[in-house]
Amino acid sequence: MPNPGEEPPRSEPEREARRPGSARPARERRDGDVPSLCPPPPPASSPPRILSMAELLETAQEVSKMTIAHEIVINRDFKLQEVNFSPNSLEGRVKETLHKAFWDSLKEQLSASPSDYTHAIQLLQEIKETLLLLLLPRQSRLRSQIEEVLDMKLIRQEAEHGALDIPNLTAYILGTMAMLCAPIRDEEVQRLRSVTDTVQLLREIFRVLDLMKMDMVNFTIQSLRPHLQDHAVQYEQKKFQELLPKLPTGLDHTTEWLRKAAAEVCVSMSSSPSHSPAPLVPGAVSRRSTTPSPMSVLNHGYLNLLHWEPGKEEYPETLLMDQARLQEVQLQVYQLTIIAAVLLVSSSVCGSALFCSAGFVDRLKRVTKVLLEGLPHTRFPEAVLDISNHVQQEVREALLQLGSPALSSDKSASLKGQIRNIAEKDNGVRRVIEQRIHSFLTLHLVPEAQSSSSLPKSLAPIQEELLDVGRRFSCVIHHNWQVYGPYYMAILKTVLPPVESEAGIDSV
Repeated sequence: MPNPGEEPPRSEPEREARRPGSARPARERRDGDVPSLCPPPPPASSPPRILSMAELLETAQEVSKMTIAHEIVINRDFKLQEVNFSPNSLEGRVKETLHKAFWDSLKEQLSASPSDYTHAIQLLQEIKETLLLLLLPRQSRLRSQIEEVLDMKLIRQEAEHGALDIPNLTAYILGTMAMLCAPIRDEEVQRLRSVTDTVQLLREIFRVLDLMKMDMVNFTIQSLRPHLQDHAVQYEQKKFQELLPKLPTGLDHTTEWLRKAAAEVCVSMSSSPSHSPAPLVPGAVSRRSTTPSPMSVLNHGYLNLLHWEPGKEEYPETLLMDQARLQEVQLQVYQLTIIAAVLLVSSSVCGSALFCSAGFVDRLKRVTKVLLEGLPHTRFPEAVLDISNHVQQEVREALLQLGSPALSSDKSASLKGQIRNIAEKDNGVRRVIEQRIHSFLTLHLVPEAQSSSSLPKSLAPIQEELLDVGRRFSCVIHHNWQVYGPYYMAILKTVLPPVESEAGIDSV
C-alpha cells in the first residue's frame, strides 16, 4: 500500500509513457468533451530495413507480378505489344548492330565450303522450342510430329555429314506456323513462302514467331481475366502485405496524404458546419457533425490526386500502380475544365442564337480540344492564347454564314479577354467549372448517388467525355478501396479525433 499523498507505483508501460520524449497515452474522452478538429501527428515509424541485392531483385520481381495482375484487371484493353525502338535511339542502334553481326556471321557459315551449321542448328533448336511452346495441351499429335521432324540429334548427324536440308526444314516450319498462328498472322506467314534467301528467311521466321508468342500471351491474358477479376483483391492484398515490410518508406506517404486530406476537411467543416463531403459507402457519416467521417476524408484525398504536383509531393504507396492512370485522368480533367470554361464564356458573350446553330458548339469544342491535345497542363496557359484567336475566327465565320452582324469591337475584345483570363488558376469561371466537375466525380465515388445525379447545364457540352472520365476514375478508386481499405481505416484512426462508436470506422 502506498503512503497517503504518495504517487502509486506505475506499471512498466505507464513508466515508459512518462519518460521525456515519449508519446503520451491517449486520454480517455469524457462526456461533454469536444474533440479537436486538428488531426494529431502521425505515429513515429521505425527506420527501413536495408535489403540485400538478392532481396531487392526478388522484391522487384514480386512488384512486377503484382503490377501486371493489377493492370490486367483494371485495364480491359491491356495487351502486350512489340517494342519498337527508334532507329536513331541508342537501343535501336545497338540492337541493329548486334543483329546484323549475327546474321552476317550465319551467312558466312552457310556460304563456307564445306558449310558450317553451328549457328543454324542453334536457330533450329530455338524454333522447335518456340513451336512447342505455342501448342495447346490437346495438340499431342502435332507435338509428336514436331519432335520427330525437328529431331535435333538427327539434325546434328545430318550436319556432320553435309546432308542437312535446311529448305525442307523451313518449309515444314512454315506449314506448322500456318496451322498455329492467329488469323491476323496468316498474311505474314504466307509472305514468308516467297523468301528464297535462307538467312533472310530464318530471320523473318524468328520475327513472326515473336509476334505469334505475343498473340498467345494476349490470348492467355484474355482467358485468365475473369479468373483474375474474381481473385484480384485477395491476391493484391496478400502480395502487398508481403511487400510492405520491404518498402523503404512503409506507408509514410499514404499517411501524410490522408493527414493533409483530414486537415482540409476539418477546415472546411469548421468554416461551413453544414457541409459534409459525400461518403464512399453507406453508413460512413460520423455521428458527430463536428468530426469528419473517415470516408469523407478518403474521398477528399482521392480528389486531391487530381491536383497532384509532381516533384512537390510524394505519391501514396498504395496508389503507385495507378499513378500514371490517375495522372491521365488529372490531365483530362484540366482539359475538360478549359473546354467547358471556353464554351461558357463564348456563350455568354455571343448569345444563345449563335450557340443554337447547327454544329457550332461541336466545332468550337473540337478546335479547343485539338489545341490542348498532347500538351502537359503546365502549357495550357500558352494554348489558351491560341484558343482565343481561333474562337474569334470561328465566331466570325459562323455569324457570316448565318447572315448575322459581326460582333462589335467591344464584344470582340471582351470575348478575347475573358477567354485569355481562363489561363489564370484563380479565374472565376474556371474555378466554378472545376468545382462542378469535381462534384460530379465525387458522385462517381458513391454508386448509390450516380443514378440521382444531374449534370449542370454548363457541363452539358462535355457530358460524354466527363462520363468516360468518371467511369475510369471510379473504377480505379473502387478497386483501390477494396484492396487497401483496411490500411486506410487503420491510418484514419490515428489522424482523426477520437469519437465514440464512430460509424465509418467501427462499422466498416
